[in-house]
Amino acid sequence: MDSRWSTVDIPSQAGRTAVVTGANSGLGLATARALAAAGAHVVLAVRDVGRGERAARSITGDVEVRRLDLADLASVREFASSWTGDLDLLVNNAGIMMVPAGRTADGFELQFGTNHLGHFALTSLLLPHITDRVVTVSSGLHRSGTIVLDDLNWERRPYSDTGAYGASKLANLLFALELQRRLTASGSSVRSMAAHPGYAATNLQSHTENRLKDVAMKLGNRFIAQSDADGALPTLFAATADLPGGSYAGPSGFQEGRGAPTLVGRSREASDVQLAKDLWTASEQLTGITG
Repeated sequence: MDSRWSTVDIPSQAGRTAVVTGANSGLGLATARALAAAGAHVVLAVRDVGRGERAARSITGDVEVRRLDLADLASVREFASSWTGDLDLLVNNAGIMMVPAGRTADGFELQFGTNHLGHFALTSLLLPHITDRVVTVSSGLHRSGTIVLDDLNWERRPYSDTGAYGASKLANLLFALELQRRLTASGSSVRSMAAHPGYAATNLQSHTENRLKDVAMKLGNRFIAQSDADGALPTLFAATADLPGGSYAGPSGFQEGRGAPTLVGRSREASDVQLAKDLWTASEQLTGITG
């Protein structure tokens, strides 16, 4: 694929409907803006409707705002049950990063529950409506994560904000892998894709409640990171380019930190088919939602 791929290469999205989670700011807003500019009807699925409506007013195109709190399975079920008609594209973008120890409304470790289980539940419930593809946003930091199947919610281990984040992003890739396997096995033409933004400047990196970490991340955002618009390019590439199911997109530059989008590799653990199956089963058991 041409390394110069950019938003000008997005084919017309006229007549298509997309849901982008966490679309009120950062990568999600940049993704929604580009899809709407290409003609899609874009649903901004956000926890804070007021912030979502402000974001929507900054977008040129056909958009609407719906409430979705991925840290609350009741909210996920409400969002999915209200959906009627086809959904061409689901972008599982929302996430939290390196936050202090916490629990979702359902008692899951906050990062794993929000970043993985919330999107697992949402995708599973919306899948009967999806006609084209699901894009799940991971991170290069998935390489630092590990999946401990008998302690997914950090109940027996000392909590690590960085470890929990890496595990949640590894879970995103394993979810995308197993979803594609299941789609292929069922004969579906729907594609499961994954992407990561590299190092992009967003507000994701400012909620650690650790002053030193927050300052370091803000400095990195200012002097090193690429813009949120550039960080959204791998997601848009995975969402609109003619790529095979199971593709993983990221920046083409040094250490995948920045640059035009391309297909990238993943860790050995993120490619473990059996682990992906086991995580799927565990996710079904935890959420009570079968995919």
